[in-house]
Formats: sequence, C-alpha cells, structure tokens
Amino acid sequence: MIHSWLKVRISQRREEATDVSSFELMDPEGRALPLFTAGAHLDVQIGEDLIRQYSLCNDPSEQHRYVIAALRDTNGRGGSVALHDKFKEGDFINVSEPRNHFSLAVEATRHLLLAGGIGVTPMISMAEYLARRDVDFELHYCTRTAARTAFAERIRQSSYADKAVFHHDDGPDAQKFEAVKLLAQPSPGTHLYVCGPSGFMNYVLQAAKQNGWSDARIHREYFAPAEQVTTPAGQFEVELASTGQVFVIPANKPIVEVLFENGIEISTSCDQGVCGTCLTRVISGIPDHRDSFLTDQEREQNDQMTPCCSRAKTARLVLDL
Repeated sequence: MIHSWLKVRISQRREEATDVSSFELMDPEGRALPLFTAGAHLDVQIGEDLIRQYSLCNDPSEQHRYVIAALRDTNGRGGSVALHDKFKEGDFINVSEPRNHFSLAVEATRHLLLAGGIGVTPMISMAEYLARRDVDFELHYCTRTAARTAFAERIRQSSYADKAVFHHDDGPDAQKFEAVKLLAQPSPGTHLYVCGPSGFMNYVLQAAKQNGWSDARIHREYFAPAEQVTTPAGQFEVELASTGQVFVIPANKPIVEVLFENGIEISTSCDQGVCGTCLTRVISGIPDHRDSFLTDQEREQNDQMTPCCSRAKTARLVLDL
C-alpha cells in the first residue's frame, strides 16, 4: 500500500445517532487542507496495519476541515470498532489526501441521491455541493429507525431540506421506500447515485435495471464487498507487459500480494475490490471479476480489473504493469 500521510487533529467528535460518530479533522497548525470533490473519501490509519476508507461528509468548498463518520460495526473487520474506541477529541490521526471514485456526473441535469444508513455520508457532501450551485437534485435517506438516522437534524436545517426525504423501516407505510416506484420511467439527463449496505444496494440496483436505467447513468459506492458468484480459486499466471516477467499466483494469494513479494507494488486501499484504487488495465486474458467497483458493462469488456481481489478465468493474464 502506497501512502503519503497527512497528520490531522480530531478537533471535534460528535455522536450523530445510535452507534454512529462523526470526526472533524483539522490541520494541527491551522493550515488549509487539500481540496476535495463531492463523493470523495479518505484512507484513515487506525492502527499500524489497519487502514480503512471513510467518505467525506462536509461541503467540498471547506478547506479548514474534513468531516468523516463511521458506524460502529461489531460484525465488521475491526476498523470501525477501533476508530470508535481508540480515538477522542484532541488526538492525532493520519489520513491520506482525498481521492474520489464516486464523483458527480458533469453531464447530468438532475441527480437522484439514494442513501442507506451510513451510506448517507458521501451524499451529504454531494447535496451541499449541488444546493450551493442550485442544481436539480433529490435525496432519499433510508434507515431502520429514526434513532439510527445520522445527521437528521443537520439535513432538516440545511438549505436543501425541501429536497430531502426520510424513510424509516419502522415508520408508517406511506413513507416507506419503494425503489421500483421511485425509479420508474427514468428521465433523460437524470443520474442515479447509490450508497449503503449491500442489501440496500442490490435492492436499488435491481429496481433500476428493471426500469431500464443504463449503467452509464448509475453510480454506486459499496462500503463492503457485494456478494459474488465466483468460480473456485485456482492457480494462474500474471505477465507484466513492461518487462515480460511472469509470476505464478497460487490459489491462496491475491495478485497484489504476489507482486509485492517480488518488489512490485500496486497502490491499494480497501483490498476488497470496493474502492477501485488498484484498477489495472488488462492487455490479454480474461479476468475473473470479484470486485464491487466495476459495472456489469465494464466487466464485460474485460480490459481492466482489480488485482487486490479478482483472479483469472484463463491460464495467464497480461497486465499493463
């Protein structure tokens, strides 16, 4: 993993909802932080070998701070629990410069933002940006209960409050989220953005596909890998186009690990095929896509892959490395 870390101070920590905390991060000397765009995220160094990704949820026009939020997930890989339990106001923490794999489409004339649970974090940044520019958009925010609805008051007090709709699983039927109905008859120029738990994502994406939304107008960001139907892992070879070197990838190791062991480092972030940081061009061979980043259309082209988790359907892959 390749990083140039920024040391920031946790200037404020807030409990935003049940099991959800936000962290305001500022430069220790009060300097401006690197710019970011709506939908961007940070890599956060929670421990020496524990790095996780969190979306920025403040207005992209702000350079004096970054704001991230995390759901304390006891069934996760340990990152969110460590962030909640280990860090408090006044502590220092290392973060990467912002990067964006979930950006707003510049060609869109209308934006439909659909958030499930903690997936609201990048959507808030998008809503702040769009509202400030008076661009047409709508935000639908789905949670299990009102108590688990982070940033609810902030959204209600915002300039875009009239564009935000809340949906709670335990609320009246009239306010419940119906993706098929909402996504019926996609209008030209409207782009769809989806972020949240895998079940929510799959529900929305299936509804969009059912209603004829094209991949080009659907933008998604997973916080955890989607369930994949994959072939059993087997051994294959990877050839580097630049040198002709060939490496054997055993069934129990990812491509990035084997290459790293041989002195070739690919920049990674999530190591789960979620963020797209390691996306690499495929010159020949057929990848076995195991990511949650590429669209179905992009996968079918077989000209790029995520070597942190994806494998091969052919005996050899030639990569643009």
